[in-house]
Amino acid sequence: MYYATDYISPLGRVKLTADGEALIGLWLEGQKYFGGKVKEEFVENRSLPVLENAKDWLDRYFAGKKPEISELPLAPMGSAFQQGVWELLCEIPYGQVTTYGEIAKKMAARMGKSSMSGQAVGGAVGHNPISIIIPCHRVVGANGSLTGYAGGIKKKVKLLDHEGVDLQKFFIPKEGTAL
Repeated sequence: MYYATDYISPLGRVKLTADGEALIGLWLEGQKYFGGKVKEEFVENRSLPVLENAKDWLDRYFAGKKPEISELPLAPMGSAFQQGVWELLCEIPYGQVTTYGEIAKKMAARMGKSSMSGQAVGGAVGHNPISIIIPCHRVVGANGSLTGYAGGIKKKVKLLDHEGVDLQKFFIPKEGTAL
Protein backbone atom coordinates (compact mmCIF):
# COMPACT_ATOMS: atom_id res chain seq x y z
CA MET A 1 0.00 0.00 0.00
CA TYR A 2 1.19 3.49 -0.82
CA TYR A 3 0.32 6.66 1.05
CA ALA A 4 0.13 10.28 -0.04
CA THR A 5 -0.41 13.78 1.18
CA ASP A 6 -0.25 17.22 -0.35
CA TYR A 7 2.18 19.98 0.53
CA ILE A 8 1.73 23.58 -0.54
CA SER A 9 5.10 24.95 -1.62
CA PRO A 10 6.23 28.26 -3.13
CA LEU A 11 6.16 26.37 -6.46
CA GLY A 12 2.57 25.23 -6.00
CA ARG A 13 0.99 22.00 -4.82
CA VAL A 14 3.30 19.04 -4.29
CA LYS A 15 2.26 15.39 -3.89
CA LEU A 16 4.34 13.46 -1.37
CA THR A 17 4.10 9.67 -1.43
CA ALA A 18 5.51 6.89 0.74
CA ASP A 19 5.45 3.14 1.17
CA GLY A 20 4.92 3.51 4.92
CA GLU A 21 8.60 3.63 5.83
CA ALA A 22 10.33 5.63 3.08
CA LEU A 23 9.51 8.44 0.70
CA ILE A 24 8.92 7.10 -2.82
CA GLY A 25 7.71 10.22 -4.58
CA LEU A 26 7.58 13.99 -4.62
CA TRP A 27 5.86 15.38 -7.69
CA LEU A 28 5.05 18.97 -8.52
CA GLU A 29 1.54 19.59 -9.78
CA GLY A 30 1.51 19.07 -13.55
CA GLN A 31 4.92 17.38 -13.58
CA LYS A 32 5.72 14.92 -16.35
CA TYR A 33 5.85 11.28 -15.25
CA PHE A 34 3.58 12.05 -12.26
CA GLY A 35 3.27 8.94 -10.11
CA GLY A 36 6.35 7.30 -11.59
CA LYS A 37 6.27 3.52 -11.55
CA VAL A 38 3.49 3.26 -8.94
CA LYS A 39 0.43 1.66 -10.50
CA GLU A 40 -1.72 1.46 -7.36
CA GLU A 41 -3.86 4.28 -5.99
CA PHE A 42 -2.40 6.32 -3.17
CA VAL A 43 -4.22 6.29 0.17
CA GLU A 44 -4.44 9.77 1.73
CA ASN A 45 -2.55 9.93 5.04
CA ARG A 46 -1.67 13.34 6.44
CA SER A 47 -0.04 12.03 9.62
CA LEU A 48 2.31 9.26 8.44
CA PRO A 49 5.68 10.05 10.09
CA VAL A 50 7.74 9.75 6.91
CA LEU A 51 5.42 12.18 5.13
CA GLU A 52 5.44 14.57 8.10
CA ASN A 53 9.26 14.46 8.10
CA ALA A 54 9.29 15.23 4.37
CA LYS A 55 7.02 18.24 4.94
CA ASP A 56 9.35 19.48 7.67
CA TRP A 57 12.34 18.99 5.35
CA LEU A 58 10.59 21.03 2.66
CA ASP A 59 9.60 23.74 5.16
CA ARG A 60 13.25 24.13 6.11
CA TYR A 61 14.44 24.01 2.50
CA PHE A 62 12.02 26.73 1.39
CA ALA A 63 12.93 28.79 4.48
CA GLY A 64 16.50 28.98 3.15
CA LYS A 65 17.99 26.27 5.31
CA LYS A 66 20.02 23.45 3.79
CA PRO A 67 18.55 20.20 5.12
CA GLU A 68 20.56 17.09 4.30
CA ILE A 69 19.09 14.56 1.89
CA SER A 70 20.26 11.82 4.26
CA GLU A 71 17.75 13.03 6.88
CA LEU A 72 14.97 11.28 4.98
CA PRO A 73 14.57 7.60 4.13
CA LEU A 74 14.25 7.52 0.35
CA ALA A 75 13.17 4.59 -1.82
CA PRO A 76 12.70 5.84 -5.39
CA MET A 77 11.50 3.14 -7.77
CA GLY A 78 13.61 2.67 -10.86
CA SER A 79 16.10 0.53 -12.72
CA ALA A 80 19.62 -0.03 -11.42
CA PHE A 81 20.87 2.56 -13.92
CA GLN A 82 18.29 5.13 -12.80
CA GLN A 83 19.12 4.43 -9.15
CA GLY A 84 22.80 5.07 -9.90
CA VAL A 85 22.04 8.38 -11.60
CA TRP A 86 19.78 9.45 -8.72
CA GLU A 87 22.56 8.63 -6.23
CA LEU A 88 24.87 10.94 -8.19
CA LEU A 89 22.24 13.68 -8.12
CA CYS A 90 22.30 13.49 -4.33
CA GLU A 91 26.00 14.34 -4.42
CA ILE A 92 25.46 17.73 -6.12
CA PRO A 93 25.93 20.35 -3.39
CA TYR A 94 23.21 22.86 -2.55
CA GLY A 95 23.54 25.96 -4.71
CA GLN A 96 25.74 24.29 -7.32
CA VAL A 97 25.06 22.72 -10.69
CA THR A 98 26.58 20.02 -12.84
CA THR A 99 26.00 18.86 -16.41
CA TYR A 100 24.44 15.78 -17.90
CA GLY A 101 27.83 15.04 -19.43
CA GLU A 102 29.59 15.13 -16.06
CA ILE A 103 27.05 12.72 -14.60
CA ALA A 104 27.49 10.49 -17.68
CA LYS A 105 31.27 10.38 -17.05
CA LYS A 106 30.73 9.41 -13.41
CA MET A 107 28.16 6.74 -14.32
CA ALA A 108 30.46 5.33 -16.99
CA ALA A 109 33.27 5.08 -14.44
CA ARG A 110 30.98 3.37 -11.92
CA MET A 111 29.90 0.87 -14.56
CA GLY A 112 33.42 0.23 -15.86
CA LYS A 113 32.67 1.78 -19.25
CA SER A 114 34.82 4.20 -21.21
CA SER A 115 31.89 6.51 -21.98
CA MET A 116 28.16 6.92 -21.64
CA SER A 117 25.47 8.89 -23.42
CA GLY A 118 24.41 12.14 -21.83
CA GLN A 119 20.96 11.42 -23.28
CA ALA A 120 20.71 8.18 -21.29
CA VAL A 121 21.55 10.14 -18.17
CA GLY A 122 19.03 12.82 -19.16
CA GLY A 123 16.31 10.20 -19.34
CA ALA A 124 17.11 8.96 -15.84
CA VAL A 125 17.32 12.51 -14.46
CA GLY A 126 13.96 13.36 -16.04
CA HIS A 127 12.29 10.34 -14.45
CA ASN A 128 13.52 11.19 -10.93
CA PRO A 129 10.46 10.45 -8.78
CA ILE A 130 11.59 12.52 -5.77
CA SER A 131 12.00 16.01 -7.21
CA ILE A 132 13.59 18.79 -5.15
CA ILE A 133 14.92 16.40 -2.46
CA ILE A 134 16.84 14.39 -5.07
CA PRO A 135 18.03 17.58 -6.76
CA CYS A 136 17.57 16.98 -10.48
CA HIS A 137 17.02 20.74 -10.87
CA ARG A 138 20.79 21.16 -10.35
CA VAL A 139 21.61 19.53 -13.70
CA VAL A 140 22.12 21.78 -16.74
CA GLY A 141 23.29 21.42 -20.32
CA ALA A 142 27.01 21.75 -21.05
CA ASN A 143 26.26 24.81 -23.18
CA GLY A 144 24.52 26.59 -20.28
CA SER A 145 21.00 25.54 -21.24
CA LEU A 146 18.52 25.18 -18.38
CA THR A 147 16.77 22.37 -20.20
CA GLY A 148 15.56 19.08 -18.81
CA TYR A 149 13.25 19.62 -15.85
CA ALA A 150 10.09 17.51 -15.76
CA GLY A 151 8.49 20.04 -13.40
CA GLY A 152 8.88 22.79 -15.99
CA ILE A 153 11.65 25.23 -16.76
CA LYS A 154 10.14 28.09 -14.71
CA LYS A 155 10.16 25.94 -11.59
CA LYS A 156 13.74 24.86 -12.26
CA VAL A 157 14.76 28.52 -12.49
CA LYS A 158 12.94 29.30 -9.22
CA LEU A 159 14.67 26.43 -7.41
CA LEU A 160 18.13 27.40 -8.67
CA ASP A 161 17.49 31.05 -7.81
CA HIS A 162 16.26 30.01 -4.35
CA GLU A 163 19.57 28.18 -3.82
CA GLY A 164 21.56 31.25 -4.88
CA VAL A 165 22.82 29.95 -8.22
CA ASP A 166 24.04 32.77 -10.50
CA LEU A 167 21.59 32.37 -13.36
CA GLN A 168 23.24 34.98 -15.61
CA LYS A 169 25.50 32.37 -17.18
CA PHE A 170 22.56 30.16 -18.18
CA PHE A 171 19.79 30.47 -20.74
CA ILE A 172 16.33 29.08 -21.29
CA PRO A 173 16.11 27.17 -24.57
CA LYS A 174 13.59 28.38 -27.10
CA GLU A 175 12.33 24.85 -27.73
CA GLY A 176 12.60 21.50 -26.00
CA THR A 177 10.76 18.91 -23.99
CA ALA A 178 11.13 20.62 -20.62
CA LEU A 179 9.46 23.93 -21.43
